Amino acid sequence: MPKKAIISPQLAPPNGHFAQATVIETNGRLVFISGMTARTQDGSIAGVGDITAQTHQVCQNLKAAVEAAEGTLDDIARVDVYVRNMEDFDAIHAVRRQYFTGVAPASTMVEVSKFVNKDYLIEINAIAAIRD
Repeated sequence: MPKKAIISPQLAPPNGHFAQATVIETNGRLVFISGMTARTQDGSIAGVGDITAQTHQVCQNLKAAVEAAEGTLDDIARVDVYVRNMEDFDAIHAVRRQYFTGVAPASTMVEVSKFVNKDYLIEINAIAAIRD
């Protein structure tokens, strides 16, 4: 069974690109993806000062991590998003729509005061359920 969005009539519709809840029935593996930042493969930071560019890099890093576990972005059921500025919500979700094209993952987004590098604007961790 592929990932399915759970929609409750007792909740307001999501105000961004995420599901209220997701369910995946699987005889497979859970993959816990550590927080991905805008670090490129060579260790440099993509898009310093540009939330759109950084979000693209973060999503590409999530894609690389889940694919290394033999999954796809569609297998990601949950993300936690940490941002420096909640005013970037719409820009972040515009990018997420380009990567999470099926059922969107369940999601939490919070604004934080600092990251481990002053140039990071966003970090996303994820949980994927990969079917065998």
